Amino acid sequence: MKRDAAGLRLAAVEEGFAHPQALPQVDAIVRDAAQRFKGVGATVDTVSIPMHRLGSAIWLLLTAEGALMQMMLGNGFGFNWQGLYVTSMLDFHSAWRTRADELSDSLKNTMLLDHYMVTHYRGHYYAKAQNLVHRLRHAYDEVLARYDLLLMPTLPIVATPLPEANAPVGQILQRAFEMLANTAQFDCTHHPAMSLPCGLVDGLPVGVMLVAKAFDEETIYRAAAAFEKGVDWKSLKAG
Repeated sequence: MKRDAAGLRLAAVEEGFAHPQALPQVDAIVRDAAQRFKGVGATVDTVSIPMHRLGSAIWLLLTAEGALMQMMLGNGFGFNWQGLYVTSMLDFHSAWRTRADELSDSLKNTMLLDHYMVTHYRGHYYAKAQNLVHRLRHAYDEVLARYDLLLMPTLPIVATPLPEANAPVGQILQRAFEMLANTAQFDCTHHPAMSLPCGLVDGLPVGVMLVAKAFDEETIYRAAAAFEKGVDWKSLKAG
């Protein structure tokens, strides 16, 4: 973290911008932040990774069926975990069955989707999504073979108000999932990533996400530290 960013090669991923729910001000600030990396010694190019836009769909299938089987039916631990099983925590988690009405609307709907997919499709699309993760990971790795870091907005929006207690379920689900357009992919591929504050929209922080090769967190810290030292991110504003 004491090194500067001189010589680092950053790739701004075009598909990480301009999502349907994106705030133009967020995209603009992140693009500005990308250019400011040049001021701390890095080079920045724009690249295209078309499969990035499919990542959320891949993630949803894995999360939906995985959440039901591992997190809920498996009481938080599931099966084949090679670490420590905290049996008291597992027993406590199992009590959700007697308090299911208290589960969030987003979790209830995810569980219903999971159950439908397992019942009607026997895990077929879960398996297909797992196979597609290999292609998704390869798409990022192809670019990371030429660049040190990928760059894009962490979220396409800034923080939104929590839905009211009596809000429609559709609004609750929208709020829960609209923020995941760029982050869900790396839950699948396991590339290390960090969100770095890079500006403000109406007083709310915007994050730029840096993504590195597997096990290369060091490069993320190096770039992030150089940005923090060289850029007054609170002065970058829009809206």
